[in-house]
Amino acid sequence: MNAAANRVFTGIKYFLLSLYLLAVVFPMLWVLYTSAKSTQEMYRNPLGLPDLITHPSAAHMAVFVENYRKAWIGSHFSDYFFNSVKVVGISLALILLLGSMAAYVLARFEFKGRGVIYTLFMAGLLIPMQLILIPLFFQFSDMSEWLTRMLAPPVRSMGFGELTISLHDSHAGLILIYVAASLPFTVFVLTAFFKTLPAELREAAMMDGASEYRTFFSVMMPIGKPGLVTVAIFNFLGLWNEYLFGLVFLNSDKLKTLPLGLASISMQAQYKSDFGLLFAGLVIAMAPALIVYLFLQEKLTKGITVGAIKG
Repeated sequence: MNAAANRVFTGIKYFLLSLYLLAVVFPMLWVLYTSAKSTQEMYRNPLGLPDLITHPSAAHMAVFVENYRKAWIGSHFSDYFFNSVKVVGISLALILLLGSMAAYVLARFEFKGRGVIYTLFMAGLLIPMQLILIPLFFQFSDMSEWLTRMLAPPVRSMGFGELTISLHDSHAGLILIYVAASLPFTVFVLTAFFKTLPAELREAAMMDGASEYRTFFSVMMPIGKPGLVTVAIFNFLGLWNEYLFGLVFLNSDKLKTLPLGLASISMQAQYKSDFGLLFAGLVIAMAPALIVYLFLQEKLTKGITVGAIKG
């Protein structure tokens, strides 16, 4: 009876897991193969396979290539894509550098005010970023004016002309927002992770004459790679798909990031009924996140597991 019950339970479990797998994988596959369809094919058979797969031919391949050409070149999606790579790449580098240094100090050193600093970082997790959108907009205006007043005179005196600094409609301003918004989560995760690392390694490096900076960058950061990869993946996924702050702080088309470009393509495709263009843009938007996750999923699992076991 127990064996039969176990078989039934196992069968139900695998059935439910199969349904979950289908619910997760099918939408991505649908977006992928729909990007090879023409608008006529989309109206004729929305969920079916494209003619490129069912009836391969040069004409059907041309439809597939044309969809991606229109998305990448015709809709300037290449500019949006590389803007996102630039903004997210620089943001991630600063987040990991500043977050790991702050987390290491909070995890390994005892000093006055340590608890207050850690509490302030944790408080950042409790504040919805949408709530500070309007105050941040005006703060950026004040900061831009202050920086202009401070830096314009010396620049003018050196003969470089007039200098006007604006954090609005600039990648620098968006990077500042991304770094500030991501630091609380990064510090929270890495502080717990650095506490699990053996203190003997730091002591051995210090005995060999290494400075604190050398010990951190040459010893502690390399062995803390699983934790760094974990926060890098989570931050990357959030920043790569971020839309609201980009919409508010970026106005120029040449500066817009990938989610903003995808929204533009979506509206353009709806007005023109060009679904091939829309789904080609979706594939280009999804591809980097999927690639990053597939290549780093083992390190992500290891980082989460190590933190859970040792924490």
